[in-house]
Amino acid sequence: MSLLQHASFQSLSIKNRSLNLSFPNPKPYSPDPIDFRTPKTLTLMGLLQNESFTSLVIKNHSLSFQNPRKPRIPIPETNYFRTQLTISCSLRGGPRKPLWRGKVMSTEAIQAVQSLKLAKSTSNLEAVFATKLGRLIKADLLATLTELQRQNEWEIALKVFEYLRKEVWYKPDLSLYRDMIFLFGRNKMIGIAEELFYQMKSEGLQPDTRAYTEMIGAFLQVGMVEKAMETYASMKDAGCDPDELTLTILIRNLEKAGEEELASSVRRECQTYMDFPRQFLEKVYKTYPKRSLDVV
Repeated sequence: MSLLQHASFQSLSIKNRSLNLSFPNPKPYSPDPIDFRTPKTLTLMGLLQNESFTSLVIKNHSLSFQNPRKPRIPIPETNYFRTQLTISCSLRGGPRKPLWRGKVMSTEAIQAVQSLKLAKSTSNLEAVFATKLGRLIKADLLATLTELQRQNEWEIALKVFEYLRKEVWYKPDLSLYRDMIFLFGRNKMIGIAEELFYQMKSEGLQPDTRAYTEMIGAFLQVGMVEKAMETYASMKDAGCDPDELTLTILIRNLEKAGEEELASSVRRECQTYMDFPRQFLEKVYKTYPKRSLDVV
């Protein structure tokens, strides 16, 4: 009705999803300029919004709406943001690491890693440290170290770690030392791993369960069972309870070394340190099958 009131149309028809407005006289028609503020235009715009049409056509004094839209399917209102998801990757997952240890590296950090790896074979590391690492901000320098550790570039990683410790913003960090000890323990470089452990303590840091565990694993990697058990005892004396990673490493490696009596004593301690010792041991032997379950 608003269309007929505001425009001189004789009739209105709707056919096959097309709306037609006819004029009374065949003489040429000169419509007023379109003004989006007029009531007539607002009515047309409202029709487009409320009806199932996507285009407007004016031809031979006839105005039509064409191209039917697909019917809209109402979507129920649901709060998709209430679900919480916790992902833990391996026993070393632990608490979420600081933001600067994120997975996305900057272009500068990527270039620094590439330059360091290339310079390693040309004895040009000092120049790269001066030109590349000297320009990196804290986050990029830490990301560079993490990436070198991931790629097992232990020689360059150690140099970057020493360089990092000389920065004005550096503060002793347990997570940095833990990752470095793990790197050298994995590569069976027990001397450097031990040096890092004592250096960590000399900087005023108290080893936590994870730091002790990495050192225990490093000793077991090279068959130093006695040193591993001494470190295990020191950990408990320091008030650090062994966790799943600690006990798993001990049980697996002691059994592998044929130290059944020591392995049995560690299994018994699972009753003290694990909430569900039997389920824990079942998980260990399911993941690392060795022999039948033995819970004393």
